[in-house]
Amino acid sequence: MKKFCGRRNKNKLEIQSFKDLPLSVGVLRSIKELGFEALFPIQAQAITPLLKGKDVIGQAQTGTGKTAAFGVPMVERLDPQVKKIQGLILVPTRELAVQVAHNMSLFAKYAKLKVLAVYGGASIERQIRELQSGVQIVVGTPGRIIDLLERHVLNLAYVKVVVLDEADRMLDMGFIDDINFILSKAPADRQTSLFSATIDQTVMGVCNRYMRNPVKVLVSKDEIGLTQMKQYYTVVSQHGKFETLLDVLKEKRVEKAIIFCRTRRETSKVAERLYKKGYNAQALHAGFTQAQRDHVIHAFRQGRLNLLVATDVAARGLDIQGITHIINYDVPAEPQVYFHRVGRTCRMGGDGTAITLVSYGEISDFNNIKALTKTTIEEIRSPQQDSDSPILSFY
Repeated sequence: MKKFCGRRNKNKLEIQSFKDLPLSVGVLRSIKELGFEALFPIQAQAITPLLKGKDVIGQAQTGTGKTAAFGVPMVERLDPQVKKIQGLILVPTRELAVQVAHNMSLFAKYAKLKVLAVYGGASIERQIRELQSGVQIVVGTPGRIIDLLERHVLNLAYVKVVVLDEADRMLDMGFIDDINFILSKAPADRQTSLFSATIDQTVMGVCNRYMRNPVKVLVSKDEIGLTQMKQYYTVVSQHGKFETLLDVLKEKRVEKAIIFCRTRRETSKVAERLYKKGYNAQALHAGFTQAQRDHVIHAFRQGRLNLLVATDVAARGLDIQGITHIINYDVPAEPQVYFHRVGRTCRMGGDGTAITLVSYGEISDFNNIKALTKTTIEEIRSPQQDSDSPILSFY
């Protein structure tokens, strides 16, 4: 792990509830309506320094409550009387822009702040009209933000608070120059926070360049909801994986699942075979057009599709409620990807189950995953190992 710039927040979990925070009546009312009470670790550690105007580096994954961690302080610090853009949240994908903007609107409901999501693939004319009508918080992808800046319809001169959400993903996608350009258009004395699942040298470069003595907030892998998740694995031969998958899916409690594969080809193949077996399954990978991707995600979100077979690139950033199971059809080569995957279930403190099918050639990769977490990943036997021991006995 790279060394963070800034200082560590030592007052870990001293504040346990949103009611313990110095928040306005309107913001507390919004939070109460959302059913938020106890704080998640990232919220307990990040909200107080953000409310004080300090820069913050937060290491946390999607599903840990980080949107509220940066969103609630932003809403609290902005002025509804100023009809200018005061808050800017940069995100890597269109789906995340929509999701974060929706959550920000809920936090800002009684604060009378207007929130707008801007992203490619949607009408820029409509987004321009919304901006011209008066917006205080913009949530957007770097490309569309720059487009609006170059058209001189987006003015960041009054921005007080900037958030870089899922910074590692934005940098992985090649947005570093875009981020540099955008931040150059905002006031130097703004508050800046950065949230990332992983912290590497590139993320550190952004931290060192744009943040002033930031508070470091580290939420370890063991604090991101894995403790209440049931995790299992079974060792099977590669050619026996699909039959093992069918055995898992016969269990009625697999109501809504994402099945992760390493490659586009494997994703399409598994989805097609499941469909032929009568399952309501569809593939999702980077070869899809935006329209196709939106159609599949919407169907999955609305419950018209209950099995999504996806690659990691296609599924990162998805925030879909009600996912009961994550099935790793293939073991990811990078251990951190496992935690990204299983974070799709067990959302916001809920329960979830993760099942990994480990071929003999993947045992080494899976051992690396087990070495990174203190939570238990329990081994269960598959029919390929022992015909007298059904795979579903672990439920």
